[in-house]
Amino acid sequence: MDDASVKSTLFERLDKLNEFERQPVGEKSLQSGLYFAGAFAGEHVAATEFVIGALFVNFGARAFDVIVGLLVGNLLAVLSWTLVCAPIAVRTRLTLYWYLRKIAGPAVMVIYNVVNALLYCVLGGAMITVAASAVRIPFNIPEQTKWYPEDARFVLVVLVVGAVVVTLAILGFKRLAQFATVCSPWMLLMFVAGGLIMLPQLGTTASLAELWRVADEQIWSGPRADQVNPLGFWHVVAFAWVCNLGMHIGLTDMALFRYARRASYGLYSACGMYLGHYVAWICAGVMGAAAAEVLMRPLPTLDSGSVAYTSLGAVGVLAVVVAGWTTANPMLYRAGLALQVITPGWPRWKVTLIAGVITTIVACSPFVFTKMLDFVVVYGLILMPMGTVVVMEHWVFPRLGLHQFWASRRRLVWNWPALVAWIGSLVLVAILAWVGLVDLYFLFLPAWCLAAIIYLVLAAVSGARGPMPAGDEGAPATGRGATEETSLSQTADTPADASRPAAPDGKSRLFYLSGAVALVGLALCLILPLWIWLSGPAGYEDRVALFRALIFWITLVYFVSGTIWLSQWERRR
Repeated sequence: MDDASVKSTLFERLDKLNEFERQPVGEKSLQSGLYFAGAFAGEHVAATEFVIGALFVNFGARAFDVIVGLLVGNLLAVLSWTLVCAPIAVRTRLTLYWYLRKIAGPAVMVIYNVVNALLYCVLGGAMITVAASAVRIPFNIPEQTKWYPEDARFVLVVLVVGAVVVTLAILGFKRLAQFATVCSPWMLLMFVAGGLIMLPQLGTTASLAELWRVADEQIWSGPRADQVNPLGFWHVVAFAWVCNLGMHIGLTDMALFRYARRASYGLYSACGMYLGHYVAWICAGVMGAAAAEVLMRPLPTLDSGSVAYTSLGAVGVLAVVVAGWTTANPMLYRAGLALQVITPGWPRWKVTLIAGVITTIVACSPFVFTKMLDFVVVYGLILMPMGTVVVMEHWVFPRLGLHQFWASRRRLVWNWPALVAWIGSLVLVAILAWVGLVDLYFLFLPAWCLAAIIYLVLAAVSGARGPMPAGDEGAPATGRGATEETSLSQTADTPADASRPAAPDGKSRLFYLSGAVALVGLALCLILPLWIWLSGPAGYEDRVALFRALIFWITLVYFVSGTIWLSQWERRR
């Protein structure tokens, strides 16, 4: 077969990767809860948790602020996914990007989607940067903690990591979820293992009282004398809630939940929030504080790769790389979907490839280590107002007697009330931030309220209350009517392949054997670090050396057996 034929066959296969970019997800494509648990855990037990967990230490938070504040803030985030984002996604089976076209018109959708895609490219680039911070270690490339790369070899590493991430994102939602399902339990345990192994470096014993003393005095010890704006309890609560604001209140995770069988699948977001944004952040804070003490360097000068390598050795490098991949993949996937709906006739893989090139270029600038906390809040504030517009039209309009999809039904290119609501709320955010009246982490509350009020009032006087054009009864052709959506939601719980015969006995034995081996591997990833911590200071170095010698082989066995188990589970379904 000549090169032209090979390329033609490859492109044809890529073109067949249907991700329902412009139409509702079909019943047979709905996914089980396991995939959502894996996807959320994989995305939010991420490489940036090394960065964010350490930044809580740098920015002067106290132990109580972190441990209790994160409990409250993450609960608010889970409720936002469950009560706001998932119900709309399950009802419509559409991405936000295409549903927004029905509400705001094509022109507003184009503007929003371009902004959305660029922001997700920056976030995805940050994840690739963090992964590259670990890959650089075997090549003795210096740490990159400035806004710009200082070593050409680091740029080369970023390009290679970016190529892998783009390839996985092109394969689509199911492949991303499968990859994350296998990786996420192991990644979480690597955070826990790193924290447990480094606790003796901070002088802790197996006493809970001693553990709390070290946490309050040596890890999250409060603001330094030169700290201008330290993080307090409510700052931590607000950050945990709004760091994913664009995804839940901003509704961009409709791209994921349109595959859910029920709206209650939003609760699976807890797998990401409490495993990643709670356990991983706390463990990362421990690792960061201990690594700074071991290396005798200020924590802000250490990147994620250095922290993980100091704590876990070579497997720590692998943990950062895998965590970066599993988080960058869904970011790039969302960016590709956002761009795809404004490029008629282009298959999603081509658009995702373009987004991937942009993302990889962004990743060459390692800004993530200094501005991550602020950026994740700002990107949420930019995306959130358009999610507010969708919430108003989806839920509030019918209760006020206003017409849903009024702009599309009137064939308007611009839904100018939506555009004004978006811009108006951003202007308010800019003014409040500039005068310092409201802290950055709390700006989303007045911004959401203003966007809701502006859109309701302006839409009512612009045509949403008046009569609709004759012969137009509802949603445009790109969506589904209420009856069809309700029918889909009611029947989605029935597996499309329920009549498939049971797996042969041989495959059943392989299923259970591989699952048992994988569970043993995960158990060892926890038992060995606990043994190191609970055994006291005597022989500590020898135990750590043994752990680092064994954990590589344990990890290898886990990934092989876990992949086999997931493959067998898929066949049994």
